[in-house]
Amino acid sequence: MHFTINGEAIEAEVDIRTSLLDLMRNHLGMTGTKKGCDQGACGACTVLVDGERINSCLALAVQYQGRSITTVEGLAVNGNLHPLQQAFIEHDGFQCGYCTPGQLCSAIGMASELQRNIPSAVTADLSAADITASETEIRERMSGNLCRCGAYNGIVEAISETLAGQSAALAQERARA
Repeated sequence: MHFTINGEAIEAEVDIRTSLLDLMRNHLGMTGTKKGCDQGACGACTVLVDGERINSCLALAVQYQGRSITTVEGLAVNGNLHPLQQAFIEHDGFQCGYCTPGQLCSAIGMASELQRNIPSAVTADLSAADITASETEIRERMSGNLCRCGAYNGIVEAISETLAGQSAALAQERARA
């Protein structure tokens, strides 16, 4: 099977019943993505596939051949942390760190959903041109990622700050154009 994980072309010979999570952890030694419940309920295994967040424990690896997979190991660029990773540190958005890789990938996928105006269960105005990343909206969208330590407040603060920074940068870019 042929994969692109964190921008790197990878070939692996595994049983077609192997989950994407087990491929990464057990066959490729990529242990950043965590195995929590192995049932898709906790979000610890969340990765990005073509920018969309998925639970890798529920995904068969064979389904994701030829697609771009990003794990927590692929978020930093040239040794520089992704802005969300830095915000997690600054806002104490992790404690034991077990759920952190999934939280980070999920939040990045969530930001993409917001940019594309994909509504959630709590989006008040479904016809709005822009969906506001309110605390309620963020909490709803991140509800599939559990934190056993209870670092939710720091996680939400880190996401809020990062999204606000991205919005400000986008507004500046539009003003220059």
